Amino acid sequence: MEGDAEEQSSESGGADWAELTHECLTNIFSRLTFRDRWRGTMLVCKSWLRAFKDPSLHTVFNLDPQFDPPPELPTWWTPNFETKIDSMLSSVVQWSHGFLTEIRLRHCSDRSLAFVAESCPNLEVLSIRSSPHVTDDSISRIALRCPKLRELDVSYCYEISHNSLALIGRNCPNLKVLKRNLMNWLDPSQHIGIVPNEYLNACPQDGESEAAAIANSMPHLESLEIRFSKLSAKGLSFICERCSNLEFLDLSGCANLTSRDIANATSNLANLKEIKKPNFYIPRSVFHTERYGHWRLYDERFQTDVFRI
Repeated sequence: MEGDAEEQSSESGGADWAELTHECLTNIFSRLTFRDRWRGTMLVCKSWLRAFKDPSLHTVFNLDPQFDPPPELPTWWTPNFETKIDSMLSSVVQWSHGFLTEIRLRHCSDRSLAFVAESCPNLEVLSIRSSPHVTDDSISRIALRCPKLRELDVSYCYEISHNSLALIGRNCPNLKVLKRNLMNWLDPSQHIGIVPNEYLNACPQDGESEAAAIANSMPHLESLEIRFSKLSAKGLSFICERCSNLEFLDLSGCANLTSRDIANATSNLANLKEIKKPNFYIPRSVFHTERYGHWRLYDERFQTDVFRI
């Protein structure tokens, strides 16, 4: 019966998918979702594999939707998972033949990013949040070889220092968006059991150095996210003075800033359309009184527009 059905399909002019032209296949593949495209289309036959590798299909590599929505998985922080991400990214870079302009993923390492820097001179967007083994080494290469960069997300990448931020700013004059968020160090319970403890404890402490790097090297920023940064009022003022084109500013979780600090620093940002302030309540028991000297100063330090202690 099955043979008869195949014979009838052939006699009635059934399409032979292996005989479709390269242009037709790439057009079809471009309409597939990322998941469908990567789940076996390249394994059907050689012509499909050639079409799958066409550079026109690899100008954008966006894995972010595959990580959303939460919760995050502990396996994402393992060496095995990182190797898989590196392998995928390296393959896409190779297939793109230099036309890759946008990369959005997580948990990659210096291994694949070094290849990106070497092979992607047209890169405009790089989002590599939660990549514990991305360091200054690969980011400095990106800064020197990808001058068209206009958006950078290095949130939760704790091996990247203010030196790399400064290098990016100096060498990428088109940079408009920077995301440099830290994990919630005030209440890390949401990360415990998922993110390795030693990584949670490695949260960067140099908020002032990073603020200076941003202020001194990124004057054209329009959007800045620095959630849970440890910068002070002085650091924020420096950023706002030098980055006068800011339209969006996310300061969620910045515990060293008061409402007064934020109002004073942002008062001259004529283009500012939206600001997210550190509106949270921190129990007195979390901190020792001697840290701020007396409770009156403590109360002012954590006073916000929504909650007042």
